[in-house]
Amino acid sequence: MFQDASLVGYDMADMWNAITDVGKKSPVFRESIATGLLKLTKKSIQIISKGDSHKGNIKQASTIAAIQGVKDTSRTIPHCHPIPIEACSVKWDLEETGLRCTVTVSAHWKTGVEMEALCGVNAGLLCAWDMLKSNEKNSEGQYPDSEISQLRVVKKVKHEPHS
Repeated sequence: MFQDASLVGYDMADMWNAITDVGKKSPVFRESIATGLLKLTKKSIQIISKGDSHKGNIKQASTIAAIQGVKDTSRTIPHCHPIPIEACSVKWDLEETGLRCTVTVSAHWKTGVEMEALCGVNAGLLCAWDMLKSNEKNSEGQYPDSEISQLRVVKKVKHEPHS
C-alpha cells in the first residue's frame, strides 16, 4: 500500500499517477541483459568495420551513450525508480544487416533493471544512427533502410532475499 499521504483518496485501480512503493522490499541481486539491432546500409556497415567515420569512433561514442542511457532511465521513464547501478557493460556486434548492441546491467536493489538495460540499448543505437545518418539518407533525405528492431530483454535474474 502507498505510504504517501498526498495519495490518500486515489482509486488504487487508477494509480497510473504514482510510483510503486518498494519501501518494504529487501534489496536483492538483479541483472538484465537486453539487445537490439540497428539495420544499416552496406556503406555504414563498412564505415563501422573500418573505423573511418568523420564523427569519430562510432562504437566508443555509442558505448558512452548506452551507459548514460542506463544511468538516466528514471529521468526518461517516469515510473522507474532511481536505481544504484553497480555494473553495466556494452557489447557491439557487427552483423550482416547492421549493428547489434547488447547491454548488461546489475544492481542489488528492490526492483529490476530491465528498463535500464533497454534504455541503454536504445541510447547506444540512437547514437550510432545519429553518427551515421549522413550515410543512411537517400537522395530525398529519408532513411528507407535504417531501423531499430529486435529490441528485447534476453535475460532477467532476480535472486531471492535471504530469510
